[in-house]
Amino acid sequence: MSTAFVLIKTKPMKESEVYRALLELENVVETHVVYGEYDLAARIDFKDDKEMSKTLIGEFRNIPGVEQTETLIAVEV
Repeated sequence: MSTAFVLIKTKPMKESEVYRALLELENVVETHVVYGEYDLAARIDFKDDKEMSKTLIGEFRNIPGVEQTETLIAVEV
């Protein structure tokens, strides 16, 4: 299992709607409202790159109110 953290910018006043939509996604393990350059942070767990791509491209980008995302893929050192 692999993990990625997704930083999300929403359209103004859409934070709550996007937050609730993220909670409905199967691979989303955690979702947080954050202050700063981004509005939300989500942790996703996935079994392979294909599943990660499906989640990020097929699901995150289809959530109304999502303006921009930045994905940080966790690795072991």
